[in-house]
Amino acid sequence: MTGRVGRAAAVCAALGVLWWATVRLAWAGVGCDDWGCLVPAIGVVVLISLGLLAWSVHALERVGVRPGRRVALAAAGVLVAFRLAGESLPSWTSSFAHVVAAALAFGGAGAVGAFVTERGVARRWRVAAVLAVVALVPVALAVAVVRSGA
Repeated sequence: MTGRVGRAAAVCAALGVLWWATVRLAWAGVGCDDWGCLVPAIGVVVLISLGLLAWSVHALERVGVRPGRRVALAAAGVLVAFRLAGESLPSWTSSFAHVVAAALAFGGAGAVGAFVTERGVARRWRVAAVLAVVALVPVALAVAVVRSGA
C-alpha cells in the first residue's frame, strides 16, 4: 500500500508542477489587466486543469496505481479542499514558493486519493481521511477569521 500511495504522490506532485507552469504560461499569454479578459483566462485554466486530470488517469495507470480514474477523481476532490483551505494562508511573492506549494498540494492530494481508494484500508480509516480533508475548509475559514480580527 505505501508503494501505491508514494507512486500516486510522486506522479501527482510532478503533474502539479506541470499544472503550475502551464497555468503561468497561459496567464502570461493572455496578458491583460482588464476584467474583460478574465472569463477567457479562467476558461483556459479550467481547460488546462481538466486536461491534466484526464492525463493523470493515464499517468497513474502507467505507474501501477489502479484504478487510475478513481484515484484521479478522489485526488481532484482533495485538491479542491486543499485549494479552499489554502486561501487562508498568506500569499508569497516567490515563484519558487508557488512551485513548491503546487507540488505539495498535488502530491498530498494524490496520496490521499490513493489511500482512500485502496481496498486493503479499513473503511473507518478511509472515512476518517475524508472527514479530515473536509474539515480543513471550515478550520481554515476559522483561522482566517481569527487572524483578521473579526
